[in-house]
Amino acid sequence: MADAVVVGSGPNGLAAAVLMARAGIAVEVFEASETVGGGCRTAELTLPGYHHDICAGAHPMAVASPFFRAFDLAAHGVDLLTPEISYGHPLDGGDAALAWRDLDRTVEGLGSDGPAWRRLFEPLLRHPEAAVALAMSDYRHIPRDLITAVRFGRRVFEQASPAWNLRFSGDRAAALFTGVSAHAIIPPQAFSAAGVALLLGTLAHADGWAIPRGGSQAIVDALIDDLLRHGGRVHTGHRVTSLDEFATADAVLLDTAPTELLRIARLPRTYRNMLQRYRFGGAACKVDFALSGPVPWRATDLAAAGTVHVVGSRAEAVVAEQEVASGRHASRPYVLVIQPGVVDDSRAPADSQTLYAYAHVPNGSARDVSGAVIAQIERFAPGFRDLIQATHVCPATRMPDHNPNYVGGDIAAGAMTLRQTVFRPTPRWNPYSTPLPGVYLCSSGTPPGPGVHGMCGMNAARHALRDRFGIRSAPEVLLRTPALV
Repeated sequence: MADAVVVGSGPNGLAAAVLMARAGIAVEVFEASETVGGGCRTAELTLPGYHHDICAGAHPMAVASPFFRAFDLAAHGVDLLTPEISYGHPLDGGDAALAWRDLDRTVEGLGSDGPAWRRLFEPLLRHPEAAVALAMSDYRHIPRDLITAVRFGRRVFEQASPAWNLRFSGDRAAALFTGVSAHAIIPPQAFSAAGVALLLGTLAHADGWAIPRGGSQAIVDALIDDLLRHGGRVHTGHRVTSLDEFATADAVLLDTAPTELLRIARLPRTYRNMLQRYRFGGAACKVDFALSGPVPWRATDLAAAGTVHVVGSRAEAVVAEQEVASGRHASRPYVLVIQPGVVDDSRAPADSQTLYAYAHVPNGSARDVSGAVIAQIERFAPGFRDLIQATHVCPATRMPDHNPNYVGGDIAAGAMTLRQTVFRPTPRWNPYSTPLPGVYLCSSGTPPGPGVHGMCGMNAARHALRDRFGIRSAPEVLLRTPALV
């Protein structure tokens, strides 16, 4: 048996495994599915030759996170393609708000609200790495850059307070900010939603929202290749039934939903009670399209946007997210659309396109909402329906089929409430450790939460290496070591 075991092969589990292997630890990864990657996989879901990302599609965090910056995806053969427009937001009447990578161009397009947008993001863009370090931390230590932390915090409090509507006077900027805050799948006027919007908005104007050539699977493939080069092993089709399987391992790192521990381990009552209080939040119904051509957006600039938030005005977005939070399906749901063909011509046959979309729905929804998704896109892109050659629908209740961490279809692997963001998964000083010696959590159910950034795995691996193997080398140092084979 290996010295260290990782259960689950999502980006966090693989990040942990890579670090353990580079430290010279014999590590093995066990994955319940027949393929690796968790929510970061690519497959032909609709028609042959159309390559769709199963969950994660655009990757601002993969570009910005300390783990992936040290790992250096480009050096591992991952071609990250960055659209000129990070995200866009269509409005009725053929109008649209656009978040260009160029902040000046974004400000110009927002008219009278442009200066307010600049004041919101420009101070964070002076030191974007500090904003990333804050938002991708373990939330247990004092930030190194207190000035950026204060700037970030003030803006979070503003957008989560009754003053949230005072900064912008027009429709474009308000919708643009609300669209990105809704990534948290909670009502936009919430602390976590505001934090998500500020981080992703900052990254939109810094490094952009990258799309990997060939699909998100390229990121996973790079991690797997590095792991194997350093002597690691990967087992697929192996669903763990008990931690007793790994009784001889010095460390076990779980890239699983925190509640999975309730199934596979004998836990002290206090900790078990805490895990039983862990809650899952709003969900997603994923709809993938094979198209005969690009989406015919009425606002033609949206053709260059990698990501499009389709819901309408700020007020409409608020209503849609409140409906989901109340356990109801919105008649006009929030729909997130990714257009990989904007930068990647390898995703579909010539003159064709793949289109990624998901709608927010209540947790546990079994409803196929593809009709509502099509209607929302058609609303802003007349003629879209005529381009559809095939669709693939994954209702929320089927999300766990490809990633058991998505309980009830919650792709954040846990509700993004303020409490569950800061004290994720339990209010312990070390959120990665458990009462079981040598057992750690490293999924997005730990800080800093969801996203393809590898930071949950890196943080957990750091603790395991120090506590179980006496290795205190910084992850950045380990990631610079050459391959062993």
